[in-house]
Amino acid sequence: MLNSKKLLITGGTGSFGNAILKRFLKTDITEIRIFSRDEKKQDKMRRKYKNNKLKFYIGDIRDYQSLSNAIKDVDYIFHAAALKQVPSCEFYPIEAVKTNILGTENVIESGINNKVKRIICLSTDKAVYPINAMGISKAMMEKIILAKARNLSKSSTVICATRYGNVMASRGSVIPLFVNQILKNKPISVTNLEMTRFMMTIEDAVDLVMHAFSKGKNGDIFVQKTPAATIEVLVKAITELMNKPKHPINIIGFRHGEKLFETLLTREEMSYAEDQDNYYRIPLDNRNLNYSNFFKTKEKKITEITDYNSHNTTKLLIDDIKKLLLKLKFFKKIISSNIATLEY
Repeated sequence: MLNSKKLLITGGTGSFGNAILKRFLKTDITEIRIFSRDEKKQDKMRRKYKNNKLKFYIGDIRDYQSLSNAIKDVDYIFHAAALKQVPSCEFYPIEAVKTNILGTENVIESGINNKVKRIICLSTDKAVYPINAMGISKAMMEKIILAKARNLSKSSTVICATRYGNVMASRGSVIPLFVNQILKNKPISVTNLEMTRFMMTIEDAVDLVMHAFSKGKNGDIFVQKTPAATIEVLVKAITELMNKPKHPINIIGFRHGEKLFETLLTREEMSYAEDQDNYYRIPLDNRNLNYSNFFKTKEKKITEITDYNSHNTTKLLIDDIKKLLLKLKFFKKIISSNIATLEY
């Protein structure tokens, strides 16, 4: 699939972009285009990798023209550009609409018009039963993907999505925050100790996207079966590894738009999701509005099915979290040297 092909990554300077880039630089792919609006991060990546396969495009997914210039002659797109911070989207919801909804529309439309073969869009558990602006905008992003996919039966373009939970130590996540607070001898700020979150490494996230890339059909949404942990377990694992088991904790209460737990599949999706070992595939509901043509006499009773959330999935214990933390390069560096603060 990759020989003599070109890939574009929107939001390519972020955590996911860097991780997927490392995976693809080892392949026979001809060109990887990094599309983002952050010239400083692009310059940093350019100097870091020094690879002729890499091409950098300054632009914003809100601007259709800049996207079209970057997408021309591209074979595949990984769409990772988004506003991801829950509190900031709560305060500026229209910005979430412009980037996560309208920006995705631009990516897909430009991809279709430029005859891109595959477009993989990255979504989030917050799109399921959304209560915050970030989740609502991502839920609408998914609806756009599904609507476009229904109209692509005669097109060579395949559009699908991945949906996943917290990526450990990604930009803006709590692990770097907690580590920095410990290093600066400040109390760890916790919203709620009983809160649960799915725990994925960045490699898990890349594996999920690669699974969608190789297996996805139009309108598919893929979810990885993911363990979860309470914030209390996460804090204990971090403080014990940093030899600060009695470090003070400050309970600050729920931030704007936060949930007690996250959900990766609704009970309605669970009723028809396809089990693929480590993943769930949610196929496109390709019916039209003439529902009378699709009546079924034997359907699963949705009332007997539960959703898939961070409260009912496999729970990680302190030692499990420690093993995951020690896979993180920055964390291993922290506990093996005397670092006063974390630049992340």
